[in-house]
Parts: sequence; structure tokens; C-alpha cells
Amino acid sequence: MNMDFNLNLEIEQKLILTQKMQLSIKILQMSSLELTKYIEKESIENPLLEVQYKDFLDDEVNKKIKQDNVYKDIINSSREFVPIKYQYAGEDDSSPFNYIAIKKTLKDYLIEQINELYLDKQGKKICIYLIENIDKNGYMPLDTEELIDDLEIDNETMDKYVDIIKSLDPPGIGASDIKECLIIQIERQGIEGHKLKEIVNFYLEDIASNRYNEISKKLHITKKQVQEYKDIITKLEPKPSRGFYTGEETKYVMPDAYIREIGGKFYIIMNEDVHPKLNINNVYKDIIDNSQDKKTQDYVKEKIDSALFLIKSINQRKNTIYKVLEKILNIQIEYFTNGGNIKPMTLRQIADGIGVHESTVSRAIKDKYLYTGKETIKIKDLFTSKIVSLSGEDVSSLEIKDKIKEIISEEDKKNPLSDEVISKILKKYNMNISRRTVAKYREEVGLGSSSKRKRY
Repeated sequence: MNMDFNLNLEIEQKLILTQKMQLSIKILQMSSLELTKYIEKESIENPLLEVQYKDFLDDEVNKKIKQDNVYKDIINSSREFVPIKYQYAGEDDSSPFNYIAIKKTLKDYLIEQINELYLDKQGKKICIYLIENIDKNGYMPLDTEELIDDLEIDNETMDKYVDIIKSLDPPGIGASDIKECLIIQIERQGIEGHKLKEIVNFYLEDIASNRYNEISKKLHITKKQVQEYKDIITKLEPKPSRGFYTGEETKYVMPDAYIREIGGKFYIIMNEDVHPKLNINNVYKDIIDNSQDKKTQDYVKEKIDSALFLIKSINQRKNTIYKVLEKILNIQIEYFTNGGNIKPMTLRQIADGIGVHESTVSRAIKDKYLYTGKETIKIKDLFTSKIVSLSGEDVSSLEIKDKIKEIISEEDKKNPLSDEVISKILKKYNMNISRRTVAKYREEVGLGSSSKRKRY
């Protein structure tokens, strides 16, 4: 047996990511909210980090905003910061800091209504107890026997107060399930028709799946009638708690940057207030020079190094996002100028333009938002795939989706177009895509198949 042992030297290139490089990558792909939480965590673990939060209620800050016309203009157009329910704190609405959220919970609203009723002390107490049993959807799934024991009342009294809760606004509140919730709303609106209630009670899944034929046979009504009943049902509210403050803080979409037209030119303005500012506590710097304890010096040096790297990584993150947006602005200038169609644009295109890897661009736009002057959008929504038209020109997938929506909006609802027919129509507009791609894009824009769009 021949055993030949040879020693070979091979040169192999490998990229080994250090902990610092991994952290830098992690910070780049964090959303603003995630980065703020990470900064808060680091400030607890690293005593050298000084975190400076922006106090939007500070008089000096408001004064500065009013003096800075450019920044004021940006703020005035950024209504995405304001919750759905709000009231004005004063006549001057030039700043979103004048908006104060009304945090009225559903339970607060229901208790207010109970207090307006002519109920004795015991009656109000029972109603409030029942309100506390309403879940996040607005339903009141009760264990009647247990509640009767807790409240020391009989079944008749329990039913009386449950009915009082169900009589409150919003309609459907206090129902035991979705079916009862919808029935309450139908009765409250005075809608006639026992067939409608029958559909709600026994055929909700069928109506959701557009199984009109099956329902029409079982209820001995036409498909058109079934569809009319569905139209009524879809206008009802399945979650009566919707729109009320839930007890959790509202999550605002804070843009990472703004694109503004000033003096005929477009500028990218990074949102410096999207997360807190970081500094290094100078008190600890003196320890390195004055302390005789080497362990203490090493500890402070380590924490300073960690703090400096975090600050550097955050600045690097900001610079990378800025470079990406700068290139995007250059490509999509028509979109920002007159709201035209978004041009086909890929990660590779941006990456090559700023000299980085595609993965860097992908991380830089992940969960990041941009205020365009009209709306706040996800930066990634500006990236659309490129499709070569029949004439050889580039067409964006977004443009094709818009055309599909337009075609479907104009179709005969009694005879909706199939995906195959839509594909043929698109070819007339030089948009060369297959039936399968039409189906994919149609679903992405929230449009059902031809069978689900059919009107009887």
C-alpha cells in the first residue's frame, strides 16, 4: 500500500467579519426605532455614553424652529407625525408639536355612556365590571356562570345589564362573537331581511369566498341578491373597537430624511432628530490621566472605545443613507419634480453608482422612510423591477401595476377580464408580460381574480 504524504501551501481569500464590522452592519440595517432602542440599551451598559434626547416641548426648540424657515417648511408638511385622533392646542398650527393626541380608550368611552344612563350605584358597578371583560376587538366573551357568582346576581339581572352594554356605541360592542356583532349592527341600522341574518349566522365563510352559487341554492335566492347581501355585510364593522386608543403608545412613522425643493433645486435633508444624540462623558476621560488603578484605566479605555465606535457607526449609517438617496434623487428626479412614474431602478444600479455592494444598499434602505414633500414613503418602494417592452424600452413594474388597475377599473363588471385577456391588452401598450405575471401583479395591488370581481 502506497501512502504518499505531501505538504501543500494554498492561498485562500476570506473575509472575516470582526465584532465591530458586524455591529456596523447591524446598525446600518436598523430602523430609526430599532436604533433608538439600541442606543438606550447601550447607554445603560456604558456609563461613558451621554444620551441627549430632543425635547420637542422646549421653548427654545420651538423658537429655533420658527426662526429656521427651511426646517419650518419641512415640519409644516410632515403631518405623518400626527396621530389620527388629535386636537389643536392653539390657533397657530405651524408646528406639529402643537398637536396633542386624545388618548381616549374604548373603556373610557363606554363608561362615559354608562354614567349618562339612569342607573343606580349597583347597576353602574355591574356595567363597569362587564366593560372590563371586553377584549381588544370589542367582544365580550362571557363565562356567565362565573360572572353571576362574582357579582352575586341572577341570570335575569345578568342578561339585563349585558343587553345595556350591547346597546352602547359603537354598534356591535359587547357582542359574544363576530356573528352577533354583525347582527347587532344590522338591527341597529334597521336593515330588513331575514335572509341577510341567515347568511351572517350560517354562511359567513361562503360569502367571504364568493361562493354565491352554493348560497343561492340553499337560500333559494338569486346570485345577484347574494352579492347585494355581501355588499351590506362588507360595510359593517367586524371589530367595533377599531379606532380607539388601545393603551399602547402610537407608533409614528418618522422619516429618516426629507427631499425638498428650495429655489428650484432639490436637496436631501437628513432628519437629525429621528434618534437621540450621543456624546462621551468628559468626567470619565480624566480617569485615564489621573487614576493609578490600571484595571480602572483599562475599563474606561474599553468603554470609550466602544462609545466612539458606536458614534462612528451611526454617522457612517447616516452618510451611507445620504449617498443612496443622492443617487436615487438623480435617477428619479422626474418623479420628485412632477410626480411622474417611478423609473425602473435596481439595487445594483445604486450600488455601482456609489461604489458599494448591493447588500449595503439593501441594508441602508431596510425599514427607512423618506418624506417626498407630499407623503412619507418607504425608500424601498422607489425600487421597481425592470421589464423590457415590445419596443425595447424599459418599463417599471409599478407602471404596469397602475395600468392593470386602470384596465380592471374600466372592465365590464358582469364579465370581468381574465388574466390572459389583460396580458393581451397590456401588449397593446408595449408591456410584454405573461398571464402568470399579470396574476402576480394583480394580487400585489389587492385585486381579486375575475371570478371574485364578477358582479351579478
